[in-house]
Amino acid sequence: MSPLLAKLSSRVQPIVVGGPEPSLERFREAVGRGYVHIKFTETQGGTDLGVQLDESACLIESADLQNGTGSLHLEGTLTLDYQPVRCVADFELESLSGTGTLIFLKA
Repeated sequence: MSPLLAKLSSRVQPIVVGGPEPSLERFREAVGRGYVHIKFTETQGGTDLGVQLDESACLIESADLQNGTGSLHLEGTLTLDYQPVRCVADFELESLSGTGTLIFLKA
């Protein structure tokens, strides 16, 4: 296991909305497309991951994406360092930040 995977899967970590130009508008569009960028901030330089959302596991009903209020729970999959993982993330829209972790999946 790579040191990055070990770190990101060891505990819940601080996260922010990722991508080249993070903003509420871009995040709202990304959630609508089902593919978001999530940045884990406690790695050297931060680690920005693209996550394909699993819509059946996401909870966005309590969030007002139009006005940037409330919170949402996102889950999705990706491959990092040749290892399939599930990203589990909770965001507060007011700050575009929250907490997240990675969970290993069977290959």
